[in-house]
Amino acid sequence: MKIESYYPVIGTEDVRSTSEFYQTMFGFVPAFKADWYVHLAMPHQPGVNLAILDYRHESVPQCGRAPARGVLLNFETEDVDAEYRRLCDAGAVVLLPLRDEPWGQRHFIVQAPGGVMVDVIKVTEPSDEFQEQYLN
Repeated sequence: MKIESYYPVIGTEDVRSTSEFYQTMFGFVPAFKADWYVHLAMPHQPGVNLAILDYRHESVPQCGRAPARGVLLNFETEDVDAEYRRLCDAGAVVLLPLRDEPWGQRHFIVQAPGGVMVDVIKVTEPSDEFQEQYLN
């Protein structure tokens, strides 16, 4: 299979406020907007997309009609320190403060609507202990 596009679809009860969170906090813009589904894209980065869906919509099989919980979205950026300050100033709920990890990340995690978390990451040099675990 040749995959031509990939993006997560977050099931939620409140499509409007969930969509507004990603627009306000991260700069996504709507590419398609309905009361039950909003497709978000990052301006000038056509490969970065995210969709918000009312999980109760008829297009969702009955067995999958549940809101997203425990989902962790990773957003990689070049200046994680600036993003941390910006999101804190914007009132984001910080679940994990900015810190360095030995596996090669400087990151923090904020709470998004509906039980989703967003991990904002800058890739860093891993410690010797973790360096050997990277395959390429």
